[in-house]
Amino acid sequence: MANTVSRTHEQKQAALTTARILLEIGAVNFRPEEPYILTSGWASPVYVDCRKVISFPRARARISELMSTAILRNCGYESVDAIVGGETAGIPYAAWIADKLGLPMLYVRKKPKGFGRNAQIEGDFRDGARVVLVEDLASDGASKVNFVNALRDAGCTIDFSYVVFFYGVFPGALKSLEEIGVKLGYLANWWDVLEVAEQDGPFDRRAIEAVRSFLHDPVQWSSLHGGRSA
Repeated sequence: MANTVSRTHEQKQAALTTARILLEIGAVNFRPEEPYILTSGWASPVYVDCRKVISFPRARARISELMSTAILRNCGYESVDAIVGGETAGIPYAAWIADKLGLPMLYVRKKPKGFGRNAQIEGDFRDGARVVLVEDLASDGASKVNFVNALRDAGCTIDFSYVVFFYGVFPGALKSLEEIGVKLGYLANWWDVLEVAEQDGPFDRRAIEAVRSFLHDPVQWSSLHGGRSA
């Protein structure tokens, strides 16, 4: 889980494999000289685009396998009724994982579509269905809360959400999810990417050191580079 300090050997290897895949396909960007401003308002010298995975069949197959294993390990083999993708980046991940686990797939919109049935949840499910929400990444848990509330309002039971990548550095990142009783699981974070990048990544030493500085004190780094400070 995202709030677990130690990881098993299997989880660590899954993290490094995921980080290596993301670096290989060019999904990771180090840009300390021109920081990214995330939707949460934090300034960051790093950005990851997990949407790129859809264009790489072997990469997506491996990541889907790793996420499926994590879901089985933490949720159980017969304790999930459907996999839900969050609009829009989570939808392909939900499709791949649902297929691997032999489960129905649903997807949840950011808001009701505004016509027809005015549905926010698409797919077929029964009242009380136990679902897991999957998405590509999380910088904090705030964007997941809307999806969770929509699923619960529709009659689903949800206690877990999984992402490929979790920033894992900003303070209070999991507070919003913890407050509504949802645990966030993930495959890799920035520390994993930094570890792989130092070994064989495409970035120079200056960029790597800037990222290391950010990871050690993301709030100060954000404040000094045009982002939020608290």
